[in-house]
Amino acid sequence: MSLHIMLGGVPIVPHAGAPEQSEESIGGSTVLRMSDGAAVKMQHYEKTAGTISGSGLMPPGLDGLDYSQPLELRSMQVSNIVGPGPTFTLTSTPRPDHAPWAHALVGGRWLRTACSYDAAVVTVTPVAGATHYQVSWLPVYSVFANRPPKSQGTSHSWSITWEET
Repeated sequence: MSLHIMLGGVPIVPHAGAPEQSEESIGGSTVLRMSDGAAVKMQHYEKTAGTISGSGLMPPGLDGLDYSQPLELRSMQVSNIVGPGPTFTLTSTPRPDHAPWAHALVGGRWLRTACSYDAAVVTVTPVAGATHYQVSWLPVYSVFANRPPKSQGTSHSWSITWEET
């Protein structure tokens, strides 16, 4: 099975260009200073935003989407957590078409190992001699996006900005 970034059920295929994707945390926090100068972080919420862009032989085919409504974004930007394990609570929802995967750090080398996923928790199968484990997944988000600006010269260039709902 070939995986692609998908927005609103539309796959962004290789002919639209190899997508470049970025993500960042947005909103909901500020650092305040107390009278003695100590910093305190006030956090109300945390959401994710990002961009996806590309340039290819054909446009990405996203003109038919309703950008006034939330859209499902199936990302290809890998998210991961490293720790002593063997259980990890994911910070976002994994794509339903690609299960989370895991590695174990044994003797300075990351080795692929089995894991199971249930209700936002990944449980890694313990590996003898492992000092740490890494769990990775491809997230899916509900997002608001803007209709992508596009240009055409020798190729079709496009970019999408999005924010998690």
